[in-house]
Amino acid sequence: MMLIPAHHFRNIERKPEYLQPEKCVPPPHPSAVGTMWFIRDGCGIACAIVTWFLVLYAEFVVLFVMLIPSRDYVYSIINGIVFNLLAFLALASHCRAMLTDPGAVPKGNATKEFIESLQLKPGQVVYKCPKCCSIKPDRAHHCSVCKRCIRKMDHHCPWVNNCVGENNQKYFVLFTMYIALISLHALIMVGFHFLHCFEEDWTNLLQAYGLTREETAEARISLHEKKQPLKVSSTECSSFSPPTTVILLILLCFEGLLFLIFTSVMFGTQVHSICTDETGIERLKRKQQPRQHTGSWESVKQTFGGDFSLNWFNPFSGPCHPEPLRDRDWVRQVASLSDTDNTETTAEEQSEEGKYKDSVEVIDE
Repeated sequence: MMLIPAHHFRNIERKPEYLQPEKCVPPPHPSAVGTMWFIRDGCGIACAIVTWFLVLYAEFVVLFVMLIPSRDYVYSIINGIVFNLLAFLALASHCRAMLTDPGAVPKGNATKEFIESLQLKPGQVVYKCPKCCSIKPDRAHHCSVCKRCIRKMDHHCPWVNNCVGENNQKYFVLFTMYIALISLHALIMVGFHFLHCFEEDWTNLLQAYGLTREETAEARISLHEKKQPLKVSSTECSSFSPPTTVILLILLCFEGLLFLIFTSVMFGTQVHSICTDETGIERLKRKQQPRQHTGSWESVKQTFGGDFSLNWFNPFSGPCHPEPLRDRDWVRQVASLSDTDNTETTAEEQSEEGKYKDSVEVIDE
């Protein structure tokens, strides 16, 4: 006999005592608009710091190793402006994704008074999260790191130290896009830099160093000349020594290639989720809990904040603000749970439903 995991079942309780109001503290007053959201998670904070460090390292190598020492001022100015603009937008998107409330459900609102105020009708149920003592609206999931239920939660990303949800998915998509772009830009500049240096500057520099190690008789270099500083081409690759420059560029190549692949994949999956109107968690639960979803251009516009414009790429422009949750948003119909709960309705259960028509029905999820 095949065993089915216990989490595929949900116990339906029809007695008000199941609410355990003594364990549900009433939610605090709503915070003011614009209040900063920050998750105090050690791993997430460390990952966020590493993200900033890697971007700043790329800034250092691009500016002080490749662009500033270059004599082609037009090349340096254009690439410097483009790279710094993309880096600024990437870090701004990272901050917005990290410090924006992803769509947290009010904590502790699963009180007896609130449930009774919903005035549930026969055949209607509400979901209760036993971990944060909240009533869960449709498509909300509990995050063990944020310790909150998040509306349209896709996943928890340690690199932004936050959940990716309804309110900050746009910023996360922009963050992955801009990181992929600066990674690609850095790899292209490193390629051009290596070709340029091996062709001109480093060839002359290595030849000059090689002459000091060869027999001085052939080169006819006097002892006095050997004591003088070596004079090489004025168009040096960087202000650092060749070994240091090579190490810095190789590390930048490794970082750029790694993050180009990673962020490109994340960007693609997020765009696919937005277009299909299906989060990552819903995709994983598709077989156990089939959900009727309709991907449309409206979901894309709602995520990025209206009709297509430059504001789609602006991390300082938010998505379309969702409407405040109304009483009917907390309530679901029992008929919609027949497939997800994997339960069968018997004649005895149907008779009990008539008995408890006026009682509260809560599903522990």
